[in-house]
Amino acid sequence: MKHLLHAAILALGSLALPAASLAQEPAEHLPLAVHGDSGQHDFRVEVADEPAERSRGLMGREHLAADAGMLFLYPDDQAGGSGFWMYRTLIPLDIAFIDGEGRIVSTHTMQPCGSGDAADCAVTRPGVSYRAALEVNAGTFEALDIEVGNCVTWPGAESRCD
Repeated sequence: MKHLLHAAILALGSLALPAASLAQEPAEHLPLAVHGDSGQHDFRVEVADEPAERSRGLMGREHLAADAGMLFLYPDDQAGGSGFWMYRTLIPLDIAFIDGEGRIVSTHTMQPCGSGDAADCAVTRPGVSYRAALEVNAGTFEALDIEVGNCVTWPGAESRCD
């Protein structure tokens, strides 16, 4: 009985993890390039291609290098009404929604949600279907003139934009 009680306490305690403990990095990192009128911009991104990795995203991160980001990959197109939230995310982010051909179809800047209740956090929706999403530090897209229509490439991508 004592072991069962101890296991229950540990399980309950894990539900209230501080945001910093959520900062686990996905194992895979890839070079990624955004191609546009302003030239090519290179990033080194973490890949979130499993449901748990996509759910965790960049939660708990206190810093993201200027050339870093996270690439969210999906096996199928995602509806334009689905999106991303900033629950337990500590840093402001830019997000680019990318279609199956590798083109940016929507961009947004997202601010951290300070609420401890996920239901209070706004969802950023692209309004068009997408196959991937790229998150980087807020202000990066404006500073580098990255915009809708730019092409995004990474190893293994089926990008058809030239």
